[in-house]
Amino acid sequence: MKKVVIEAPAKINLTLGVKRKRADGYHEIESVMHHINLLDRVHMKMKSEEGITVNSDSRLIPEDKNNLAYQAAELILGKNGLKEGVEIFIEKRIPVGAGLAGGSTDAAAVLRGINSLMGLGLERDALMELGAELGSDVPFCLMDGSALARGRGELLTPLPKTTEMQIVLVKPDFQLSTAQVYGGLVLGKVRRFPDIGAFLAAWTNYDIINIAREMENVLETVSIEKCPQIAVIKRELIQLGALNALMSGSGPSVFAVFAEEEKAAYAYHKLKSCYQEAYLLRSYY
Repeated sequence: MKKVVIEAPAKINLTLGVKRKRADGYHEIESVMHHINLLDRVHMKMKSEEGITVNSDSRLIPEDKNNLAYQAAELILGKNGLKEGVEIFIEKRIPVGAGLAGGSTDAAAVLRGINSLMGLGLERDALMELGAELGSDVPFCLMDGSALARGRGELLTPLPKTTEMQIVLVKPDFQLSTAQVYGGLVLGKVRRFPDIGAFLAAWTNYDIINIAREMENVLETVSIEKCPQIAVIKRELIQLGALNALMSGSGPSVFAVFAEEEKAAYAYHKLKSCYQEAYLLRSYY
């Protein structure tokens, strides 16, 4: 029986600016997205009977049509007129409801996996078009490395590969609703927006000091008001030697960039005793 296992990396937003709310209900964003080596693994195999089954080692994600991975399978099979069935098992390591695109990256893995299993031969651009039908982060999750995302997140410009970044990530023990965070955003109250030109200049030169300095996320204005612990975690990371710390996406995960691996490891070990979901990570290429 044909099988495939696809790695599904989490993403962080190194910058996240919001321009406006669009007529379609989405927000116009400008964000630098970056893959990190916090991975789910998505196992897929064909089955003789029709239908899609989804299982996981996590009780926190649905195993029916409410799961984006299920929707991804349904979409790619339907678009290609396929009646074959597929079994999906998700090894869940990315925290749920954390601003890390965990559901989107699993969906992207399913698109890639079924493309391979069924021998469809779809190029990445075609898969990304399908991904955009599922969610704003799915097209990026089909890419490698880093990208500047515009529109609602589906308009992507790949960025050059840099040296691996040293990252500590903390997911506090609560979740935030993406819809509620975006819904609470009042752009008139945002005091500082990302300077994307300055960030990209630093990125091109791999100037880690200024990469960290230019990290900014306008959604913190909403999430920190709802959950002040996010600001506490940011301060703790900076006190432990981080160049800067930022909330990813709509939160509540907070990540920090370090200049040295040893400092990152020290901070991780300090915070691991306080937070169950703390991770010592790197870029994923």
